[in-house]
Amino acid sequence: MLFRFGFVANAMCLWDASPAKTLTYARYTKLSRSERKDALLSVTKANLTNTLRTIHYVIGHGIPLYRFSSSIVPLATHPDVLWDFVTPFRQEFREIGGLVRKYDLRTSFHPNQFTLFTSPKQEITANAVKDMAYHYDMLDAMGIADRSVINIHVGGAYGDKQSALGRFRVNLKELPDVIKQRMTLENDDKTYTSEETLSVCEQEGIPFVFDYHHFYANPTDDADLDDILPRMIKTWQRIGLKPKVHLSSPKSESAVRSHADYVDANFILPVLERFRQWDTDIDFMIEAKEKDRALLRLVEELSAIRGVKRLAGGVLKWKA
Repeated sequence: MLFRFGFVANAMCLWDASPAKTLTYARYTKLSRSERKDALLSVTKANLTNTLRTIHYVIGHGIPLYRFSSSIVPLATHPDVLWDFVTPFRQEFREIGGLVRKYDLRTSFHPNQFTLFTSPKQEITANAVKDMAYHYDMLDAMGIADRSVINIHVGGAYGDKQSALGRFRVNLKELPDVIKQRMTLENDDKTYTSEETLSVCEQEGIPFVFDYHHFYANPTDDADLDDILPRMIKTWQRIGLKPKVHLSSPKSESAVRSHADYVDANFILPVLERFRQWDTDIDFMIEAKEKDRALLRLVEELSAIRGVKRLAGGVLKWKA
């Protein structure tokens, strides 16, 4: 079976390559009208250039997964700014998407924690729909909306988890179906457990992204990986992508929820061993603070295990 690995947004090994350079609203308001437009274009151009640099980097290193930064376009969803960020950068978006398709990269977005569908406030739901549309529009501009996903968490409990889950199902109807079809859900480290998130995914026909670190930090009393993982794998069948898992390890015993700089191979080996029994290819997104450096170190360590062969910078062949 193949275990493939990727990292999030910023390649630490590249110099000054952040794809998330910012333009705050406070700074934006202090500029003249012409300066505002120039600032929006300049920051977006820099972020797209660095995204392209990073895509070339992952191709060169044989890393098959990559998560785009959600901050490529500054103030894209701010109600007082809303601007057409696609038209000025059609060529850049298409160039990025062309490389993704040519090298068969698996890409995704992960909006922030405020993009949720459990809130009793309609404006929160409206903003969530707007943010999901922003991410989808970037994928569409790249020409890869049919092969990428947008991953979010279920959201808050607001003191009554069952009521919040009911609102999730109702509020989700506000999301255009074409966007919902590219949506995935991930268990979180405080509120919705793996079992709860997986149940929502099964009911709504949404692929489930299993986060092993979150499973460890926010366990279900009767959680059983031998039950959760096969069900997780099954949720991906509808869209024809390999099951996806997030990997990181705790920063310390006193900071269990915080991500360490690198991934402790001993921490994640139990879940890797579980996947071996089903002989299923799995894609892993590394969420450690050191990003690509953490990925390359982890893959190097895992490749030293008997029965594991490294095929590329981010690909391992593991005997079942």
